[in-house]
Amino acid sequence: MLVKFSIFEKIYLMNLRIVSIVFALVFLVSCNKDKEILNTLNDYNLSMESKGYHFGDALELPKEVTDNAESISISFGDKETSKLVVDPAFFTLGDNPVTFNIKKKGGEILNQDATINVFAKNPEAILTYEIIKEYPHDPSSFTQGFQIEGNTIYESDGQNGESRIWKYTLGTTTPIAETAQPDEVFSEGCAILGDKIYQLTWRNKKGFVYDKNSLKLLSEFPYPNVMGEGWGLTHDGKNFVASDGTKNIYFLDSSDPSKMVRYISVAGNTEAYDQLNELEYHKGFIYANVWQKPIIIKINPANGEVVGKFDFSDIAKLNTKDTTNDVLNGIAFKGDNMLVTGKLWSKIYEVSIK
Repeated sequence: MLVKFSIFEKIYLMNLRIVSIVFALVFLVSCNKDKEILNTLNDYNLSMESKGYHFGDALELPKEVTDNAESISISFGDKETSKLVVDPAFFTLGDNPVTFNIKKKGGEILNQDATINVFAKNPEAILTYEIIKEYPHDPSSFTQGFQIEGNTIYESDGQNGESRIWKYTLGTTTPIAETAQPDEVFSEGCAILGDKIYQLTWRNKKGFVYDKNSLKLLSEFPYPNVMGEGWGLTHDGKNFVASDGTKNIYFLDSSDPSKMVRYISVAGNTEAYDQLNELEYHKGFIYANVWQKPIIIKINPANGEVVGKFDFSDIAKLNTKDTTNDVLNGIAFKGDNMLVTGKLWSKIYEVSIK
């Protein structure tokens, strides 16, 4: 049975079809416009990732984005800001995973994830040194923590089934005292505080406290939740200073290392540094090994800026056959001279800093 429409019904249906087509076209244009805005923002963000920003820089977003936005905000973690400026109160040095939130003039919200890299304003100084003496080092020691007090070396060695804390006189490899860890423990950095020595573990989420003289185990402590792993450890005279293999360095309460006091993120003038490993504090600066790299960086503890860098490639080449394992990892200061060694190295080098 055929349905007959009146002329008015036909006109109504035609107008309805035209309206539907117009809406579809408007929706299509709007979607294309949204895609254009997001693509433009993405191109801008990708171009800035390698170049990076410095604190105080403005985020000069493309006109295609700003002209179509009623407002723009940036989310970072649990924080959000509408200031399109690299503010140290909001961002950290290094990589900052963020989300741009664009409210269009029509009310729609567009979101795009990006990475904002923040670098130090000043180039790091190239620091030089001269080897003045060599000492023996136990080539079976997988060095993770390295300290000197007087003429006594305190060393924390890693690897499951081989982890230990031990001490010996510089110039020998004969243990004065030694304590082994259970097979499931992978030991990491260590630091002296008073008559005790503190030691981190890699993924056991706890540290150990020993009597400094006998190396008898006294107690344990849990890590702050913010630390995923334990890597390097030192003490700055007020707080413990710890790394966890990321770009962050954590300052822990001396009386209770399970509590974090503050943290910094580390970056140089053109790159962020992560995988920060063995640490040492000396005369107002933190010195850090970078895992599997033959360098030691000098860090301003106030803000995380890398102010200097040593290149120990020449020494590392003499001792590193496996770039995964037997790598540079050990810093201690003997007066103003630096002692450096590595995992499975047969030597400790004393260098004067020029």
